[in-house]
Amino acid sequence: MTIQFQNQHLIVFESALYRTTSTIIDLGTDLIIVDPNWLPVEVAFIKNWVDTYFPEHSQYLYFTHSDYDHIIGYQAFPNAIVIASKALVDQPNKTQILKQILDFDQEYYINRSYPILYPKVDIIIDHNQTLEIGNHEIFFYDALGHVSDGLFMIIPTIHVWVAGDYLSNIEIPFVDHDYTEYRKTLLLAESLFDKFENVNILIPGHGDVTTERSEIANRIARDKKYLENLTNEDNQPSRFMLDLIQSYSSNPNLIKAHQKNKDHLKSI
Repeated sequence: MTIQFQNQHLIVFESALYRTTSTIIDLGTDLIIVDPNWLPVEVAFIKNWVDTYFPEHSQYLYFTHSDYDHIIGYQAFPNAIVIASKALVDQPNKTQILKQILDFDQEYYINRSYPILYPKVDIIIDHNQTLEIGNHEIFFYDALGHVSDGLFMIIPTIHVWVAGDYLSNIEIPFVDHDYTEYRKTLLLAESLFDKFENVNILIPGHGDVTTERSEIANRIARDKKYLENLTNEDNQPSRFMLDLIQSYSSNPNLIKAHQKNKDHLKSI
């Protein structure tokens, strides 16, 4: 498994699948493990890292949202204190999400050393809340639109913003839940960017970590531009929109994701 980024407090791992990130955050005597994923060997790599370098740390397991690829490693850390949103706890599609994991594993003949279960949450974030872990103040904010149960997590003392499946440099906004809520989340991102002036490390759920404030601002602006123009789209993507999508990635699957966004808007 690739280590994409590392500093005094952070280790960001990158899966071979969809460039999905998992993060370890060292807060002194406490450790936050974020979205451990994908393949069994990758989850085992993260677990081994935790066991080797942080054997005495109290473990917290934080899920940014309930998409199956982000909760897939849950039971690899059975003793961790789980943090997630109230909406993740109340998620009505738990059975479907677990089926997605089982279908994925069956398709690729994957065996895991731990059971596939939906997370049992110990610390429930009910809307915007603040926690203190290891003498660090941690801020959580509802981040809806991609899904119905997403959260942003910001730890100003170590300058980090864990964005979940938002603000990626390689993916357009995936509007799987609600277009209006997604736009609100980007407005929230703007306000958080202004509020936390010392935060310069942004970790997306897929793609590259950035350590530049200017790049965080660029990602917010580009995602806003995409959503603002999405409602103006006809059946075929405009030249402007094609160029905008290409600025994220040349991967043709982004065109399919764009079409899915348009279909979602039409279904409302």
